[in-house]
Amino acid sequence: MLSYIIRRVLQMIPTLFGVMLLVFCLFSVFGGDPSLVLAGKHMTPATLANVRAQLGLDQPLTTQFMIFVKQVFTLDFGTSWGSQQPVRDVLASRVGPSLTLSGALLVVDLLLAVPLAALVAYFRGGLTDRIVTICCTLAMSISALVYIVAGQYLLAYKWGLFPVGGWGHGFWTNLLIYVPLPMLMGLMVSLGPDIRFYRSFFVEEMNHDYVRTARAKGLSEQKVMLKHVLRNALIPVVTTVMMSLPYLLIGALVLESFFQIPGMGNEVVRAMNNSDFPIIKAITVYVALATMVFNLLADLIYKLIDPRVQLK
Repeated sequence: MLSYIIRRVLQMIPTLFGVMLLVFCLFSVFGGDPSLVLAGKHMTPATLANVRAQLGLDQPLTTQFMIFVKQVFTLDFGTSWGSQQPVRDVLASRVGPSLTLSGALLVVDLLLAVPLAALVAYFRGGLTDRIVTICCTLAMSISALVYIVAGQYLLAYKWGLFPVGGWGHGFWTNLLIYVPLPMLMGLMVSLGPDIRFYRSFFVEEMNHDYVRTARAKGLSEQKVMLKHVLRNALIPVVTTVMMSLPYLLIGALVLESFFQIPGMGNEVVRAMNNSDFPIIKAITVYVALATMVFNLLADLIYKLIDPRVQLK
């Protein structure tokens, strides 16, 4: 297993170089000149030249790329063009709220979707299966904006069960007071498709020969579902979860905007509106690194779930 991990880590190097080259070309070659935005409407040639010199845009592209490579390997992306604060400090202050909301949403969604999907798959073709499928389809057909607006109006403004929006300073204060309403709205959007998606995995496993063999040996339905079906169905579930983990760094753009949560989602929107390329490039690289790391972790978890999996 150690040799496999070493090979995968070495494979990350050319992948990361390709990501850096692509990001640099998108923002530095095809992304236009951000100094035109930062210099203001009443810029003069001298002001524009001064801004370009401060941003390092007057350097040759090869020099700019080497500076970007150094930033990636040191994880120091300089100063934000918009707030004039270190990018590292800006992202550090934003990642906490995003992980609190998105992490709680992912955990609760997983704890609800997997058991419900297994239950629906067990009663497949029956009344329970049809009712849950209809409810999931209805939930998927409604826009997330409808849930958010209705939830804020009814649950927060009208009934006063939750605050309409905002964010506090303590972790438990945010988790228990400000997170529940946006998390509930996120569950209304994500729970339906996840239940249907995971249900297909359980139904596929339940149709295999080993399930019929286990039942023929006299094993209880509980043992068949928990020991055999659930264990094998977890492999695609792990894949789905691991693919979604890197995007927790970006946060929930819509939820953070509507509920005034100072997370990465709001920061991404602000950076895009202000052409704050250091912030955007840093987030892009961080997500790429997290994707490669979590893909490696997913392979290792496969081995833990099913010892028959060979890591080659």
